[in-house]
Amino acid sequence: MDAGLHLPTVAVVTGGFLALGLVIALVRWRRARPGFISVTDLATYETLHTASMAGRHLADGFTDDGCERAAPYLRAMLATPGLAVCDTSGVIVWEGEGRHHLPAVMDQAAPVLASGQVVVLGPDTVTCTSTECPVRAAVIAPVIVDDRVVGAIAGYGPQVSAGLARAAEEVASWVATQVELADLSFERTRAMEAELRALRAQISPHFIYNSLAAIASFVRTDPSRARELLLEFADFTRYALRRDGAFTTVSEELRNVERYLVLEQARFGDRLSITLKIAPEVLPVRVPYLAIQPLVENAVRHGLAPKEGPGHVVLSATDHGSVAEFSVDDDGVGAHPETIRKILDGQSRSDSVGLGNVDARLRQVYGEEFGLVVDTAPGAGMKVSFRVPKYSPALEQPA
Repeated sequence: MDAGLHLPTVAVVTGGFLALGLVIALVRWRRARPGFISVTDLATYETLHTASMAGRHLADGFTDDGCERAAPYLRAMLATPGLAVCDTSGVIVWEGEGRHHLPAVMDQAAPVLASGQVVVLGPDTVTCTSTECPVRAAVIAPVIVDDRVVGAIAGYGPQVSAGLARAAEEVASWVATQVELADLSFERTRAMEAELRALRAQISPHFIYNSLAAIASFVRTDPSRARELLLEFADFTRYALRRDGAFTTVSEELRNVERYLVLEQARFGDRLSITLKIAPEVLPVRVPYLAIQPLVENAVRHGLAPKEGPGHVVLSATDHGSVAEFSVDDDGVGAHPETIRKILDGQSRSDSVGLGNVDARLRQVYGEEFGLVVDTAPGAGMKVSFRVPKYSPALEQPA
């Protein structure tokens, strides 16, 4: 067989690194901690850590809750006494000193929200009667997503330098990038949900027709077998069409695979043989719903059905400590590696059941390194495998 095919890793590079360089210059001098080569190293670490913490709270986009949680870190990145975050409808949060300036924020931010340009305000605009308040000036930078101003970041302090103005602009740009990434993630999730619905619908009319035809063939000759197959068919479709939860256990998924294979064996008879090699340790592991059955269906429908004579499918689930590995190996007609590559790259709407869908969902849940690996060649069968960590934060969602 040809070497395994891997979907090339796509690295999404977060913008705004220039902002981090500028912000580093604003980090207050602190004594270097043991382990850091220099004060610059310490400043770099602290700035990157602060940006990481802020980005974590913006993972859902420019939401009120996310902005409130991110505000302390954004203020730390600018090193200003006060910071305000607003969207086009109002102020979301004021962080730090000078909160009594909050009522004026929207009037001061209005030109920024309208023009998308950075505005620097001096004491003539940012007025204050309190001698203890450190706020006498402000820099307000727009958060622009897809050429649309969605909000603004406003740093308030005693004065505004050219460096602070530039840093505020870059921090706002960095926030915009986080929002864009959140939007892309949301769209990808919606796409995956749509594909999962399509995968459910892909319990293809051919499979339904063939299953019912096989059941019907036993009605007169073996009514008991027909009744058992009908119950298996009902349980299979109930599981495949369920709506609760994005995850299930390996045990539940394999039970549905067994139902599928029982129905297919009723149709293929001796032409189809199956071997299951399942490590008990992996049965409780949670995996994305419909992650295994589509791979088995692909092996039967596209590997063995076109083949003359009998065919064999081996389904394995093995334990590797912190990782579980699954593979579906058939001795069918195989496929050209480039054809499979295009399916996994999303460049082909081939009839290969679920390969692209399962690959995309695995990568979305676990990361780019956890997609499908396909070994195949024309006439040489096909092996589809994937590995998943037994424990992942994504699996905290209810099953």
